[in-house]
Amino acid sequence: MTRTLLTLAEVEALARKAHAAQTDKAGRPYAEHLQAVAEGVRERGGDDEQIAAAWLHDAVEDDALSQEWLSEAALTNRTKAIVLALTKRDGEPPESYAKRIRTTPGALLVKASDLAHNADPARLALLDEHTRARLTKKYASMRALLGLAP
Repeated sequence: MTRTLLTLAEVEALARKAHAAQTDKAGRPYAEHLQAVAEGVRERGGDDEQIAAAWLHDAVEDDALSQEWLSEAALTNRTKAIVLALTKRDGEPPESYAKRIRTTPGALLVKASDLAHNADPARLALLDEHTRARLTKKYASMRALLGLAP
């Protein structure tokens, strides 16, 4: 029996609901970040599988959805692989995380969009100076590990 895959609209609705109670570091609804990452993936020429992964890229890491949910979800294996590649693991060195992203087809474009939104100067300007400096350094380091331009 073939299962019908979730549409992008359904994935968006699921992600919005899963992260509904969550805010970003500036106190903004977390869904704004997810939408920006998904739009960034689309603008960078990403396909529907990558856009779906963008909506879900933090869901497992943030415990908004379980890994079991993801494994059973009506999504392509590629979308699931991208989400898992972008899910940081406790105690994992940044180098290992970056390698997993680089070696998972389609994941680098999603992470590039995520980093671009996270490092957006307008978004960072809402944070205190210490947090802004710490995150700017963190994002630049990850971009270097991924081989992305500064």
